[in-house]
Amino acid sequence: MHELVRLFRLATRMSGVACLVGLPFSAACTTPYNPLQDFEPVSPATELEVPKASAPRAANYPIEQVTRGKYMVKLLGCGICHTDGALVGEPNYALNMAGSRIGIAYSNPMENKYPGVVYPSNITPDIETGIGSWSESDIVRLLRSGEASHDRQLLAVMPWPTYAWIIDSDALAIAAYLRSLPPVKHQVPENVSTGQRASSPYVHFGFYRSRH
Repeated sequence: MHELVRLFRLATRMSGVACLVGLPFSAACTTPYNPLQDFEPVSPATELEVPKASAPRAANYPIEQVTRGKYMVKLLGCGICHTDGALVGEPNYALNMAGSRIGIAYSNPMENKYPGVVYPSNITPDIETGIGSWSESDIVRLLRSGEASHDRQLLAVMPWPTYAWIIDSDALAIAAYLRSLPPVKHQVPENVSTGQRASSPYVHFGFYRSRH
């Protein structure tokens, strides 16, 4: 009998169930902590239409440049992060390119119960909540370096190492298109540092590899 109990305890440990000796089975055995137990799988929107440029604003640029910028923004998938709801497959087109209230966690969920979270910003030319005060050079610098003009902060989840290869004409076309969009007033949540608890929802983002 004692041997059977010993083998049962060994088997439960090997199968990932932790048991405390001396307690009844129902109270003693608990499943291991799962850092993703409060999350569910989601799929981001992949076919996302980008907004049309505002005719009065687009008049400041050659039409071919704005058209090229719209094509580049759609090709790069900017709206998937910068449109509210698109990260979970439910884009709100009223807030197209106006930032996301769903953030992107960039630190390891296996190590950080409260990960660092970036909330994609409003990239319409709204003065208060968007990039209305940004110049073309500010936008180009952000694309190529991940460096936000207002605080020189490197953005943790923006794929700027790839965008750094965008040629000058395409980078300026993107800037022209974004500055030609209708401004949308929409304030996104503040970014959250690792270790702080986020008050707004987020998705996990990143790639991890084994150490062996």
